[in-house]
Amino acid sequence: MKPRTRARALALQVLYEVDITQHPPGEVFQARLDETPLTPELAEFAHQIIFGVLPQTVDLDRSIAKYAPEWPFDQIAAIDRNILRMACWEFVIYHDTPVKVAINEAVELAKLYGSDSAPRFINGVLGSLAEHQHELKQILQKV
Repeated sequence: MKPRTRARALALQVLYEVDITQHPPGEVFQARLDETPLTPELAEFAHQIIFGVLPQTVDLDRSIAKYAPEWPFDQIAAIDRNILRMACWEFVIYHDTPVKVAINEAVELAKLYGSDSAPRFINGVLGSLAEHQHELKQILQKV
């Protein structure tokens, strides 16, 4: 696994646990780092994802639901939901990740952690969101 993919995987694990259990994100992040040590640079990248996504969760979810209405948001698996949040945050807010890279990385995470149909699903939803990225930027950057 590529280094930044490892950082994204750790961030996904933290976001998933926080989403499901409501455990404190800082504690979960530290526990995951203890289990899967990352270089300081990669740990910072994972930290940016986690603490970039968490305060924007409601707006990210609304945006995903609005621009991908074929998939009812409340029926999306928790792991897929968090992969979508991360990728959307990366290409709409983070600015350092090109859209294609964010989508490819999300599909890779879906292959590792999701169901058999998750990669295709993630790719489809993110493709729809990418078509509306300028509108998403306006919505999410106002927050």
